[in-house]
Amino acid sequence: MLGSLGLPELLILLAIVVLIFGVNKLPKLGKGLGEGIRNFKDSVRSEEKKASDEKEQAATKDANDA
Repeated sequence: MLGSLGLPELLILLAIVVLIFGVNKLPKLGKGLGEGIRNFKDSVRSEEKKASDEKEQAATKDANDA
C-alpha cells in the first residue's frame, strides 16, 4: 500500500499536514515523534537485553547443576 506512494502523493500529504498543524508547530511535532520513536526503541532494546540476560543466567545455572 505505501509502496505505491510517489512524490506527488507525498507532496500533497505534506501540504495537508502543513495546513492542519501550521508551519510553527511542525518542528515540535517532529521532535515529539522522534522522542516517541526513540523511547519505543529503547524499551524494546531493554526488554531484549533483559530476556537475553535471563536466558544466559538459566544456561549458567543449568551448567552449574550438571
